[in-house]
Amino acid sequence: MTELKIGIALGSGGARGWSHIGVLKALEAQGIKPFCVAGTSMGALVGAAYVSGNLSQLEKWATSLNPAKAALLVDLNLLSGGMVDAKNVVKWFNSLEMPQLIENQPIKFAAVATDMRTGREVDILDGPIIEAMRASIALPGVVSPFLKDGRWLVDGGMTNPVPVSVCRAMGADVVIAVNPEGKENHIMWEEPKGNETWAKVKETLSLPMKTVLAAFNAKTPKDTPRAPNYFDVVAMAIDQMIDQIRRYRLEKDPPDLLLEVELGEFTILEFLRAKEAIEEGERAVEQAKSALAAVIRG
Repeated sequence: MTELKIGIALGSGGARGWSHIGVLKALEAQGIKPFCVAGTSMGALVGAAYVSGNLSQLEKWATSLNPAKAALLVDLNLLSGGMVDAKNVVKWFNSLEMPQLIENQPIKFAAVATDMRTGREVDILDGPIIEAMRASIALPGVVSPFLKDGRWLVDGGMTNPVPVSVCRAMGADVVIAVNPEGKENHIMWEEPKGNETWAKVKETLSLPMKTVLAAFNAKTPKDTPRAPNYFDVVAMAIDQMIDQIRRYRLEKDPPDLLLEVELGEFTILEFLRAKEAIEEGERAVEQAKSALAAVIRG
């Protein structure tokens, strides 16, 4: 009997996407090794690390992330098309010692981005792996667009948040999809009691950066609830938009099995909570153990 070609589609979700690390580790522990991996946004970042054998290195970095490390990635440039220019993010990608080309990886890989001019999905299946990752994570309003092959690209979540169709196009017989925003009532924005994590990050920034950020924060009288600021509004709007696109695409391109990672209390910008997200990813695989076995058996 011919062995099934398993595809894993890793969805977008901002900081919730750290859960993909836990999912991939748990799948391997169950002996499930993919023929191909397709990722969107954070799914592309984690997927690229996985297919190139750098997942444990990424996990170590993510779980050690603190306000000071996070601040090193923030290079504010309002003229870049996003709040963050992301040149420092590319430097970080390089520090992970990622391999050069997608086509040289032992597992087939694709990163999903969106063409700004046409609004169409762009599936990156070859070329420099770091460029593919960078294009896929260009969250509108937050991370600047990326110029690749003459096209300005933004986050793939705008067109294909959980790239099941891409796995099938790469030749997968069975597709396991991972939605890191699986809980129906996940929080898109919560009236803050004070975002301690973000406050710590801001304290490590330079004075010019603090000045720019201050202009984006809503001022409210003392003893009244804080109004949503720039980051709250952008994060909520993107979250809501991608959620609707995801529902449509999953209905149109259903996977053989959908793993829903329940991260209801996470917002898409809480990148310092990697450990919790990874644990939830592992839990999602454990809970789906019987369903996974049934799918793999065909």
